[in-house]
Amino acid sequence: MPGKHLYEYAVIRLVPRVEREEFLNVGIVLFCKGAKYLNCKYQINAEKLKLFPCELEVEDFEKNLLAFQKICLGFKEGGPVAQWETPDRFRWLTAQRSASIQTSRPHSGFSDDLDATLERLFEELVL
Repeated sequence: MPGKHLYEYAVIRLVPRVEREEFLNVGIVLFCKGAKYLNCKYQINAEKLKLFPCELEVEDFEKNLLAFQKICLGFKEGGPVAQWETPDRFRWLTAQRSASIQTSRPHSGFSDDLDATLERLFEELVL
């Protein structure tokens, strides 16, 4: 029997040079409308990032990911988008864009424990 929460998730990717379309998986954003849940987890592997030709520094990516997280969690410091309703923030964060931080297409599943699912997906798809 599937878990009680229908969720959606996307993989957060760093794209060091957008024109090359190469990326490094660095995090997960997980959303559940029924539980009003939206959370993300990320970690940059600086050694892997060095393998990509890149004009940005790790600190630049960290700053951008921190802004992503503030929007995800609805912090006031995240600006106007962070004040939107949870589903709208998830859709905005996972919208297709040409930027140094992108996400995969959303995928879905069922879970009884959303925090544990976020951890599991992070371990499987990022670490």
